[in-house]
Amino acid sequence: MADTEAVVTQLNECAEKLDFDGAFALVKANKDDLAKKICDEGIRDALKKTTKDRLLLSFLDGVDFGAVKLDEALVRLEKLLSFQQGSLVLSEAWGLGVVKRLDYFYRRITVDFKTRKGHQFTYTAATDMLMRAPDNHILVLRQSDPARVETMLRDQKGEFVKAVLKSYGDMPVVKLENVCVANGFVKSVNWKKFWEEARADLRKDPLVSIPVKRTDPIQLKESVEEYGDNWLTAFSQETDPKLILASVREYVAQNKFKTADEAAKEKIGERLVFAVTAARKVDDSLYARLACMVRDLGFAEPSADKMRAYLWERKRFVKAASTLPAREVGAMVSFLAVDDEAKAKLYKAIPELCFTAVGEVVSQFGGEAACREAVGELLRQPKAPATLVTLIVGKYEGFRDWTELPSLITILTHAIALGEGRQGGETLKMQNIVRRLFADTKWLEKVYSWLDDGDKALFFERFQASIAWDPSTHHTIVVRMTRIVPELEAHVVKVEKKKEYARLTSYRSFAAKKAEYLKLINEDMPANVKRIEFAKSYGDLSENAEYQYAKDEQRALMQKQTLMQQDLETVKPSDFADASVEEVMPGVTVVIAAPEGDRTYHILGEWDNDTDLGVLSSKARLAQNMLGKKTGDQFEMPGAEGAAQFARIVQIKPLPNEIRDWMKLPEGMQI
Repeated sequence: MADTEAVVTQLNECAEKLDFDGAFALVKANKDDLAKKICDEGIRDALKKTTKDRLLLSFLDGVDFGAVKLDEALVRLEKLLSFQQGSLVLSEAWGLGVVKRLDYFYRRITVDFKTRKGHQFTYTAATDMLMRAPDNHILVLRQSDPARVETMLRDQKGEFVKAVLKSYGDMPVVKLENVCVANGFVKSVNWKKFWEEARADLRKDPLVSIPVKRTDPIQLKESVEEYGDNWLTAFSQETDPKLILASVREYVAQNKFKTADEAAKEKIGERLVFAVTAARKVDDSLYARLACMVRDLGFAEPSADKMRAYLWERKRFVKAASTLPAREVGAMVSFLAVDDEAKAKLYKAIPELCFTAVGEVVSQFGGEAACREAVGELLRQPKAPATLVTLIVGKYEGFRDWTELPSLITILTHAIALGEGRQGGETLKMQNIVRRLFADTKWLEKVYSWLDDGDKALFFERFQASIAWDPSTHHTIVVRMTRIVPELEAHVVKVEKKKEYARLTSYRSFAAKKAEYLKLINEDMPANVKRIEFAKSYGDLSENAEYQYAKDEQRALMQKQTLMQQDLETVKPSDFADASVEEVMPGVTVVIAAPEGDRTYHILGEWDNDTDLGVLSSKARLAQNMLGKKTGDQFEMPGAEGAAQFARIVQIKPLPNEIRDWMKLPEGMQI
C-alpha cells in the first residue's frame, strides 16, 4: 500500500507540472495497485488534473471510466491518443483513411476514406472500428510507395501475399481473395491466375505454410524449422492428429524424410499410428488422409488392408470424399482401388459420391471396360446420378468414343431434367453447373454439331417443353438454339401471352394501406422535419452527423411516400363480385392436390394475406403459378426442397362467406 501512496504522490506532482504523459505512463504501469485504492472515476479525475487540453479532457470523459473495466478504458484512451490530425487509420469496412478533424465539443473524429469522405465516428465507435495504420501495412505502402507495390503485384506475387498476411494476419485463401479484390489490388476475374502464380512462389518459401484445406489459414512462420532433435522431441509428444499430419507433411515437403535415420522414421511412424487411431470414428476424411500418408511413406503399420476395411465399412469413404480437399480425393480413390472387386465397389457407389470423387473414379479407371460399362448402365437409368450426368455432359468431347454410353440425346435429356425445379446439397451444385453449360453458346454449338438432324429437333423440343427452368433464362436459351440451328425455328411453340388482371385488393387491405400512408405524411414526415431543425442547432452542417442522419431519413421517407401514393392511385379496392370460377383468378377459392395432401387457398388482391385463413395475395409466387389455370391443370409448387414438385387444380369455387366478411371495410376505417 505504501507503494500505491507513492504513485499517488507522483500523480499529484504530475498534476502540478501538467505532465499528462508522465501521469498516463504511471497509471498504466501501476493500474492494478491503483485500482485497489482509487475507483476508476478517481483515476480519471487524477489524469484530468494533469492537463488543460480540451481534446485530452474530452478523451478522458469519452472512454467511459467506471462504465467499462479499467484495462479497457486505458486501451481506448491510448488508441484515441494515437489518432492525431493527419494520421493514417484503418477501418475493416472502408480501408485506409486520414484523420481530418478531432472535435472535442461533440466528441467526434472525422476521417476521410477513399470511398467515404468526411465520415464521423463517436469516440466509442472510433476505438471499436479504427486502428492506427502501421507504416508497413500494405495499404500504407501502396500510398507511400506505389511503384514497389506494383512491382510485387507484377513480378513478386508471393512477396505481395506475405505483405498482406503481415498486415492483416493469417487468413484462408477465400478471405485473402476478398481482401485483395475489395482493396483493388487484384480484379476478381484475374484472381485465379494471380493465386496460382503466388502459391507457386509461396511453396518455395520455408516461412510460409499453405494448408491443404482452403478453409484453413495460410500461416507466416517466425523462423525456419530446423527439424533437429528438438523438433523430433516435440513432435513425439504431439496428440492432435491434425497437427501430426500437418507436421509430417511439412517434414516430407522439406525432403527431410528421405534422409532421416531409422530412429526418426520410427518415431514418425509411432505418431502416425497414434493419429490413425485417434481419427477412427471421429473424422473420416482425416482418417483417409492419414491412411494415404502411411501408405505413401511405406509404413507397415497400421495395415493398409485394415485401413481400407475401415473406410469401406458403412461407406465411410463416401462421407470422407465429400469433406476431403479436392486435391486429396484422388489419392483416397487410388488407395481404395487395389483390385477389380474394390473398383466395382467404387462404380456401384457413384450415385452417392460427390462430384470430385466421381470425376476421379472416371478419370483413373475410364480406360477399363468395367468402368465404362458401369457408367453406361447408370446413365441408362430413368434417373441418372446428377454428378455423373454433369461430368459427362460437361466434358462429352472426351467421352465420345465410349461405345458403352447411351446416346448423347439420352444424356442431354438427363441434363435438362437436372436443370429443372429446386434442388439441394450436391445436386444443387450440379444443377448450377448444368444451367451455366446451357447458357454457354460455344457448348451449345458443339452439342448441336454432334447430333444428327432428328436428335437436334428432339433436343430442342425436349428443352422447350421444360416448364421448370427460370422463364427468362429458358427463353434466352431457346432463342440461342434457333440461332445456332435456324431450322429449329419451325419447332418453336408460340406461347400465349399470360393474361393480365386488374390491380385490385380488398376494402380491408386498401383501408389499412391508406391508414399507413396517412400516418407517414401526418406523423412520420413532420417528426423528421423537427429532427432536422433541431440538428441544425448543432452548428456546421458539413460536420454534423445528427443532421446528416436526419436528412438521410428524410430522403427515405419521401421515397416511401412517392411509392405508396403511386400504389394507392393504381390499386383499386374491390369485393371481387365479378370473379369467374372458369379459371383461377383473384377472387376465387382454389382446392389443390399437393404431394402432402389437399389444400385450400382463397386468392384475393395484391395486399391481402392471412396465413391462418388461407388468404393468399395474388402477387404471391404460389398464386402467380396458379393464375389462369383451369380445373385439372398442373402447376409447380414453389419452396419445395429437393426435386421440383407439382400440384393439380382440383376445384375452383366462389369465396365463402367468412372470407367475404373478412374483406369488408372494418368499422371505424375509411378509404
